[in-house]
Amino acid sequence: MGKVIVVASGKGGTGKTTAVGVLSSCLASKGYKTLCIDCDVGMRNLDMILGLSEQTAADFGDVLWGGRDLSEACCSHPKIPNLFFLSAPPTAAPEDIDPEAFRDMIRQIRDTYDYCLIDAPAGVGSGFRLAAQDADMGIIVATEDLPSLRDGQRAAQLLREAGLTDLRLIVNRVRLRHLRKLKTTVDDAIDSVCVQLIGVVYEDPAVMLAGNQEIPLLRYEKGRRRALGQFMKIAGRIAGEEIPIAK
Repeated sequence: MGKVIVVASGKGGTGKTTAVGVLSSCLASKGYKTLCIDCDVGMRNLDMILGLSEQTAADFGDVLWGGRDLSEACCSHPKIPNLFFLSAPPTAAPEDIDPEAFRDMIRQIRDTYDYCLIDAPAGVGSGFRLAAQDADMGIIVATEDLPSLRDGQRAAQLLREAGLTDLRLIVNRVRLRHLRKLKTTVDDAIDSVCVQLIGVVYEDPAVMLAGNQEIPLLRYEKGRRRALGQFMKIAGRIAGEEIPIAK
């Protein structure tokens, strides 16, 4: 039985979609059959992070409304074995999605994939609730700035109200010089969101450069790719590996 993980932020600009793409790639590289779903209906971008914008023909609307088989709708990544992608409908609104039909699709996914990561839309509206309704685990992606932490706390609260008890926090795009100027720490971010930490990812130019060239970070060969190593450790923790988090 596969594990379904919703990745949320509460606000835009935290690197949530990038986190979904990179974590999915890392899990696939570890040998897990992994599906990532873009649930940002009408505002999809996950395909670009994965380098699949020219190859994605179907979306989960084709499964829910068009009668298309799930296995046909999911796009297999041509360069990353074990990685699959299911896009969001480009023009529909979240309110157009039948929650029960979406729930039935998730049941099929559990039977087929080891992991399914769902990229929830920013904010806490109907799209957020749709993405979270059947998840086993929630990951909040936040940066160190106060608005992001406040919105992350709100997203965590709503996930708890939806019945999710397994929640984790990624503090993303961390810039140590900013923390020093603000006289704050990652521990303060954890206290603000009130969610257990699963990893810290430092600001890395390779993330932006890879994304703008539509190259998966896992296959980006320029620069240090410092963030990739940190995402790989987070993927290992998701998979149950005992990887300590540095102080």
